[in-house]
Amino acid sequence: MSFKEDRSGSAAAVRRGDRQRDPDRREKPRRQSTETRGADREREDPRREERDEELIVGRNAATEALRSGRPLHVLYVKKGEKTGPLLPIIAACRERGIPVKEADGKKLDFMCGHQNHQGVILIAAVKDYATVEEMFAAAAEKGEAPFFVICDGVEDPHNLGAIIRSAEAGGAHGVIVPERRSAGLSGIVGKTSAGALEYLPVARVTNLTQTIRDLQQRGVWVYAADMDGQSYLETDFSGPVAVVIGSEGSGVSRLVRETADAVVSIPMKGQINSLNASVAAGILIFRIAGARA
Repeated sequence: MSFKEDRSGSAAAVRRGDRQRDPDRREKPRRQSTETRGADREREDPRREERDEELIVGRNAATEALRSGRPLHVLYVKKGEKTGPLLPIIAACRERGIPVKEADGKKLDFMCGHQNHQGVILIAAVKDYATVEEMFAAAAEKGEAPFFVICDGVEDPHNLGAIIRSAEAGGAHGVIVPERRSAGLSGIVGKTSAGALEYLPVARVTNLTQTIRDLQQRGVWVYAADMDGQSYLETDFSGPVAVVIGSEGSGVSRLVRETADAVVSIPMKGQINSLNASVAAGILIFRIAGARA
């Protein structure tokens, strides 16, 4: 059972149950989905995500791109060269919240087709990130209770794009992603979102757990989608709400799960005991949309 009152009330309770190990974390290749295997390959070889993306190659080009204020996804620098001429570029990226990743020279060569990269490659983003405050403003403008989707470690850009598409179609006011362990707003994400990225704000935050606490302070109930939780069919999703979708391989992180107000699960009827992250997100998003109708 579960019940909740407004956060200004005196009582709130959720049935969370004993923590159990997520079966998805067991190494069972025969049960691993095609989508999850694809996500694993993305993490093993970050070059795959950057194919067909707009690359900004070399120190001068990177400096001018940063100066122009255009949307940028991530900076790659050659291992061992975070010094000298690259320091101003790295500092400018960190000031703007653009992730900085190290890569060996051969990887950089491959990414840019053996151009003279001078140890630095920027990946352009298809859209600027919004802020969580702007998402609250969007909800207020529509006269609706806030509804957010939080992605905890969704690194596959195809999954992130599909989640953004479902979130926009389901009436969410924004998607929140962490600065680390997340796909960015690359061309693949934009294409997979089928245009939804043009209408739905996406915020990138430094500390996901702290962001969840901030949402809770503002009256938002946060539900983590994970194993061994209360059935989503028996959960009250009315009012201000955020749903957390975990990573393709390991699900919702421990701290995020512990910080959430409740854990909800999608009951499985067949032999397969898990869903692709974007599919699970779609089911929960439209369940929440139905509760708000």
